[in-house]
Amino acid sequence: MNRSFGTLSLRVNGSAHELPVSPGRRLSEVLREDLALRGTKVGCDAGDCGACTVLLDGAPVCSCLTPVAQVAGRAVTTVEGLAHDPLQQAFLRHGAAQCGICTPGMLMAATALLARNPQPSRVEVESALGGVLCRCTGYTKIIDAVCDVRDTPPETDFTGPSVGSALPRIDGVAKVDGTEVYGADACPEGTLLVRAIRAPKAPARFRLGDLRGWRAAQAGPVQVFTARDIPGENCFGTIPPFADQPALAEGHVRLRGEAIALVAGDAAVIEALDLDTFPVTWEETDETLVHDHRPDNLLVTGRVRCGDAQAALGRATYVASGDMTTPYIEHAYIEPEAGVAWMDGDTLIIQACTQAPVMDRDETAKVLGLAQDKVRIIPAAAGGGFGAKLDLSLQPLIGLVALKTGRPARMIYSRAESMASTTKRHPAQMSARIGADAQGRICGMVFEGEFNTGAYASWGPTVAGRVPVHASGPYFTPDYHAEADARHSFSAISGAFRGFGVPQAAIMQETLYDDLAGQAGIDRLEFRRINALQSGQRTVCGQTLQGVGISACLDALANPWAAALSRAQVANDAGGPLRHGVGIASCWYGCGNTGLPNPSTVRVGITPEGTLRLHQGATDIGQGSNTVITQICADALGMPVAQFTLVGPDTALTPDCGKTSASRQTYVTGKAAYLAGAALRAAILSLGNMGPDAQITLESGVLILREGAGERRVDLDAIAPDANGYAIAAEETYDPPTTSLDADGQGSPYAVYGYGAQIAEVSVDTVLGTVKVNRITAAHDLGRVINPQLAEGQVQGGIAQGLGLALMEEFIPGRTENLHDYLIPTTGDMPEIETILLEVPDPEGPLGAKGLGEHVLIPTAPTILNAIRHATGARVNSLPALPHRVLAAIREAGK
Repeated sequence: MNRSFGTLSLRVNGSAHELPVSPGRRLSEVLREDLALRGTKVGCDAGDCGACTVLLDGAPVCSCLTPVAQVAGRAVTTVEGLAHDPLQQAFLRHGAAQCGICTPGMLMAATALLARNPQPSRVEVESALGGVLCRCTGYTKIIDAVCDVRDTPPETDFTGPSVGSALPRIDGVAKVDGTEVYGADACPEGTLLVRAIRAPKAPARFRLGDLRGWRAAQAGPVQVFTARDIPGENCFGTIPPFADQPALAEGHVRLRGEAIALVAGDAAVIEALDLDTFPVTWEETDETLVHDHRPDNLLVTGRVRCGDAQAALGRATYVASGDMTTPYIEHAYIEPEAGVAWMDGDTLIIQACTQAPVMDRDETAKVLGLAQDKVRIIPAAAGGGFGAKLDLSLQPLIGLVALKTGRPARMIYSRAESMASTTKRHPAQMSARIGADAQGRICGMVFEGEFNTGAYASWGPTVAGRVPVHASGPYFTPDYHAEADARHSFSAISGAFRGFGVPQAAIMQETLYDDLAGQAGIDRLEFRRINALQSGQRTVCGQTLQGVGISACLDALANPWAAALSRAQVANDAGGPLRHGVGIASCWYGCGNTGLPNPSTVRVGITPEGTLRLHQGATDIGQGSNTVITQICADALGMPVAQFTLVGPDTALTPDCGKTSASRQTYVTGKAAYLAGAALRAAILSLGNMGPDAQITLESGVLILREGAGERRVDLDAIAPDANGYAIAAEETYDPPTTSLDADGQGSPYAVYGYGAQIAEVSVDTVLGTVKVNRITAAHDLGRVINPQLAEGQVQGGIAQGLGLALMEEFIPGRTENLHDYLIPTTGDMPEIETILLEVPDPEGPLGAKGLGEHVLIPTAPTILNAIRHATGARVNSLPALPHRVLAAIREAGK
């Protein structure tokens, strides 16, 4: 890097600055590191994501591509310079910020548009925002906000019941004003910058050379850390019995991008290093066995079997069979992994992006040889996660440097190393046969799947276990046999990604359902209604469920289905190469761990000074758990959300609410929050000797209880505080009632399932092979809609990821490790989305609520594939459905 310093004059947000900086430095770096304006985010350093967009003399530019010399004497505006303007209020009002990492870039691009066109059309907004990527929202609410800018703040003072209300995110303001702290945003004084030396290929063996000589040759002090420096057990994993991944490899690498060493020093020194000169010798190997103790590279097999599936297929009137292949899918969150670690006395503190703070604490402590109570994890705001930030990444690395040096240590992954070294959606090779009787009722199904779990186990066992439970879809299947293998390869690690393998299985099952409906001469929606699982029926695991909502979802789609078919028919009657089709698919998804303990603990209390605090350790990665869980607790307590102060997550301050995964937080932590709120309410009413219907208000440190004409006042400062400093408090734990599965997968794997169904309307160019999704109608059963605005956002964002899975996304190690070659949907790719939220209460969920986050992605890809087939007759059996594959399938269908 050019470190020839001069003095440059900058005007940023109306203020003048004289900075001694190299003229070639990126504007993004100067804004963030020199001026501490960290509202500007960096997601790629290549101009691909647009998160770093700022205004230069009023025009939007990618600050990561702008040399600071180009802005001398010019006006720069960042998100901090917007000063709570009406556009930011519109983002809050419409729920346009989910994780929030893309929000500053979106706001700046929209500000430039509105300056030249105060009333843009949706098409103009889509175009203006097309260079800024979002992985969470599906863009709909962002575009809604830009089209509805007015000086009207969102309603925030909810004094009555909040469940069912579109309450704005309680953490929303920080996301739109640039003050939210993400993993790359904290930098204590004296912080060392840490970078990893990573394997360029795998499998391979390596030898380290003259580290001391290399360090001495650098321009400033550099420290090097290798596996020898790890004081604990150099092995971690998300599922302890399968833990197999080293924090730093020791002489042998199984994964391209695997870390073998760390370099640390002052930022100026580390940024100037040429890491290609690091003294290491590589030797490629021709190994085939990834782990010696796992023959045939088999990690684990999941199995569910009930009845005699082969016999059922033998007596079936109609049988459909097929194969399906899906690729690696990259999570592509806009925030690469980042964090900082420091010592507080003898306690190691790590602030980093994560979905699982307690798991991070326990695994990091093991690697570093520390007691668990000597490691504290403070989750930074997560700029997207979708499952990959469940695994450890940089936590033990920066922890090692801070522990060894006594200085804070900071690490920010580049986009390339994030994509090379972190987990992906499992590639799958699947085959299935499904049979139905003469009336179109499913009688049997056989499913086989092989899921490439990559170099290390990660969540491979969970995927292998969850897939056979779900591969039947939300349908009554009396005879069933499903198996899924998780198998290693010397390639990218496959882990958790929104659905844990269920989206892949649904693609296989739902495409065969269209085959069966066609053979039986039954409308495709009606075929699914005939077979939909009903309350009181047994699942393929032998579990009897109540509150089953799939029929409600399918019923809600009846009119949209008829209308969509009519539109397609009219369009096709016009002739031409553009053919129009309609597809349908369904989903179900068990919330929480599969047949394992899954507890969450929540504490709520009121201080002697009258502050109402909710301690909940569920990490909000954009899905809205901070808001939803508070809403549930507030209604259970009978006090408004506006009076709550949220504490957490923080392993030193909040009880364990488990990991944010498997669509469990609304249900599991929400249930714990409901129980804690109800317990605190009971304790307060007991203090005042009031009945269950009494109203509770909190004013200036006094609890006021009213029932009828009676009133009782309780002075909180007269009550001796407990060990946590509360005058009155409650803490409750909820663990879903599940059972482990036997060798045939029989048992009760989940206490609550969510359900959904979607319709896709597509246009296929039969000459070019391109597919355009025009409209998706999504009906999802939430049990109880806690917050409709957040729920709609989850549906829209899940559909965007499902669309990417269907049509464009394929991670190829070494080739698509950036956001230019790896394509995710942009504003121009998104269809119109109609969301139908249904409520079929679950007897176990809080206020009847079920999970939603993962469910919405599951039916999208098979819905689109079924629509392509309806349009053209083409059955695409290898994803993504790129034009050449669509054309090949059309040609095959024509035979």
